[in-house]
Amino acid sequence: MTNKTDPVPILVAVAWPYASGSRHLGHLAGAYLPADVFARFQRLAGNEVLMVSGSDVHGTPITVRADSEGTTPDEIVGRYHEEFLDNWKKLAISWDLYTSTGTENHAKVTHDVFTKLFEKGHIDRRSSEQFYDEDAGRFLPDRYIEGVCPHCEYSEARGDQCENCGRTLDPEELINPVSKISGSEPTLRETEHFYLRLSDFQEPLSEWLSGREGWRNHVLNFSKGWIEEGLHDRAITRDLDWGVEVPIDGIGEDKKIYVWFEAVIGYLSASKEWSKNNGSEDDWKKWWSNPDSRSVYFIGKDNVPFHTIIWPAMLMGYGDLNLPSNVPANQYVTFKGGKASASRGVGLTITESLEVFEADSLRYALAASFPEQSDTELTVEEICRRINEELVATWGNLVNRVLSMIYNSCDAEIPSPELRNSEDLALLSGIDQIVEEVAEDIDKSELRAALRKAMSGAAEVNVYLNSTEPWKLSKTDPERAATVLGTALSAIAGVRVCLAPYLPFSTESLNDVFGTVDSWQRKEPEYGKKIEKPKPLFKKVDINLLDLDD
Repeated sequence: MTNKTDPVPILVAVAWPYASGSRHLGHLAGAYLPADVFARFQRLAGNEVLMVSGSDVHGTPITVRADSEGTTPDEIVGRYHEEFLDNWKKLAISWDLYTSTGTENHAKVTHDVFTKLFEKGHIDRRSSEQFYDEDAGRFLPDRYIEGVCPHCEYSEARGDQCENCGRTLDPEELINPVSKISGSEPTLRETEHFYLRLSDFQEPLSEWLSGREGWRNHVLNFSKGWIEEGLHDRAITRDLDWGVEVPIDGIGEDKKIYVWFEAVIGYLSASKEWSKNNGSEDDWKKWWSNPDSRSVYFIGKDNVPFHTIIWPAMLMGYGDLNLPSNVPANQYVTFKGGKASASRGVGLTITESLEVFEADSLRYALAASFPEQSDTELTVEEICRRINEELVATWGNLVNRVLSMIYNSCDAEIPSPELRNSEDLALLSGIDQIVEEVAEDIDKSELRAALRKAMSGAAEVNVYLNSTEPWKLSKTDPERAATVLGTALSAIAGVRVCLAPYLPFSTESLNDVFGTVDSWQRKEPEYGKKIEKPKPLFKKVDINLLDLDD
């Protein structure tokens, strides 16, 4: 795939992590790393990428944690937002903007969306009964309530969603509800809130979803099932003292816009913030109002209804904004049979993992196990196996092997391509075909398949080397040996392009040999260029030396 003459604007919208605790490898494999691989590829393919996300600083998990630690939400947010920024830097996640929902810009954009939906009649004000903790003397936000899920009977379901089956909930649906503040059974009291009239969008959403092509089956099936059950209007304000202010008066000062409504607006507010930071108030429209643009949302499957139903409904109601082009939601990463969960302390954190694994090695092992179609079990043993048996033994060893032979038998100069025969050209033709196929897979968000094909390219180069045996030719036919090694190096250049979105650090470390990867095509290494004595790309991992318990 060569660079396109007409770049396509592509919005890469990535799930906003709660700034309530360390993120784990399930989060990284589920949303952040897939988004980065996709965005890096699209840039190399010549498209105009805007990748945005940020820390969700208003989620009730933050206030729950602050209460449990006897501190303030601000302190919790500051601590974990900085940790996230450090994680992204060490992993080379290539954000165009990583911000937070705590900015004035986000509040302004949220108020605009809220007000326009209200003015169009898609938000109204209603009285309803909500849970109240008599002992604590306060209404309870959804995540301050736990109980039994009415759908799957999971005993630790939250008042807004069941982590086990992924269904969104209203607190009143829980069986045997309990307050997380006092441990007592809450009672229902009347209160007034604003509601998003999701029922207004029953037919438009059904029609829109029926026209989605190329979406993952589990995303479409779940979303269509929600529609078929009938959409229910949902309260979008809560009795909270932490969050975005309600822009319309009349229901009391102790109300805030609830997080599930305002957090998805972050994709739009972050785009506007990026636009403003880059000197234009209107550049964001290239991705949001342009019919030729694409918007791809990278999330976990527990966030599917918010991105395939609720956010599209809000966009429809607002008007003149693009709906999602694709929502390639990943399934769960599990650790020892249990879903990775920050709130329950299940699974390795990103910070812990980066203390023992090289960033590219960790990126590779996770990408090879992306839970694209089904839940994926992940262990330290499997991460180590992927690194040692695949990344080090196949790719790292191939690069070091060829560069070492060129360094030792070709006077450390990249050989000429002039004397290649049909066998040499067949290898390069096969690699070029793999480059094209990898591009097609990544563009469809089939990132595991793309990585497998890229690594198959490395295997083809090894087969070629074993067939031609340049280490023997260097003694009997040095000229032919040089041609073989130069051909192998050119093939490696193609595989390197395929791996560049996955392995940014080791890709860059080879710039002195190959130059930068700046487009999606194999380029011939510079004939006659001197190379330095090669060093191994990756370190082998000894699991017995890891001070880590998963």
